Amino acid sequence: MAWIQTVDEADATGIVKEEYDAALERAGQLFNIVRLFSVRPKSMRAFVELYKVVMHDEDCPLSRMQREMIATVVSKVNQCHY
Repeated sequence: MAWIQTVDEADATGIVKEEYDAALERAGQLFNIVRLFSVRPKSMRAFVELYKVVMHDEDCPLSRMQREMIATVVSKVNQCHY
């Protein structure tokens, strides 16, 4: 598996710190997918915004449970281990 150097929580500044703090508030932990984007802060912010729309938008015709189930199946099919 590939390994990418990410920004540690203690070293985070600017956008990365803001997004780390928001992720911790939202989920109570910092998932590796968020850490992965720390090397590209603008991409990180865009990813988080896309995630919030896809998974949390109340105007979506799918329930949150359905969206989570789809994400789980896609991760399994893609052999994603996180």
